[in-house]
Amino acid sequence: MREGNFALNGLLGFDLHGRTVGVIGTGKIGTCFARIMVGFGCQVLASDPQPNPDCEAAGARYVPLTELLARSDVVSLHCPLTPATHHLIDATALRAMKAGAMLINTSRGAVIDTRAVITALKSGHLGSLGLDVYEEEADLFFRDLSGGVLHDDVFARLLTFPNVVITGHQAFFTEDALTAIADTTVANLDAYAAHGQPLHPVSVERLA
Repeated sequence: MREGNFALNGLLGFDLHGRTVGVIGTGKIGTCFARIMVGFGCQVLASDPQPNPDCEAAGARYVPLTELLARSDVVSLHCPLTPATHHLIDATALRAMKAGAMLINTSRGAVIDTRAVITALKSGHLGSLGLDVYEEEADLFFRDLSGGVLHDDVFARLLTFPNVVITGHQAFFTEDALTAIADTTVANLDAYAAHGQPLHPVSVERLA
């Protein structure tokens, strides 16, 4: 718009209504996402080692991961990074996905194997990719690198695809979310000071 280019070339999209959306990881965020997708008229398939009754109540149906990948037009990742989820979406998982599907990752960068994703994009099997996180983001995100040279060749390759959208780990960056994070942190500190246990304990494994 700023450049005065109002052509529609390359902007053809698809309706969400009637599509199948796969949600991997159905904690609070995954369940909220599933509920929104149901509201758009999507069939929602879910995968999680611990099924969430709230997600089922929202209209999602739990299926094996292989079925979710094979049937979903959109696959959205909402799982934590653990040894079990590291490179969960690898070359094998990508081959199992429906040809032309969209993959979205707003969880943790290392849940997907970035090099395998690039191969799937080059072949055309993966239709499109949306990332708010990246495996090696610590050397990139939250700083202005516009005046320098990107030294991460893998990330630089991702930027060349017209069907890839990347944001710099900013999905959390709202006044409301930051306030909630601060409130939770203070509540954890208060609980630990009073009882020796935080209200919301997090294991080291989940931070790996």
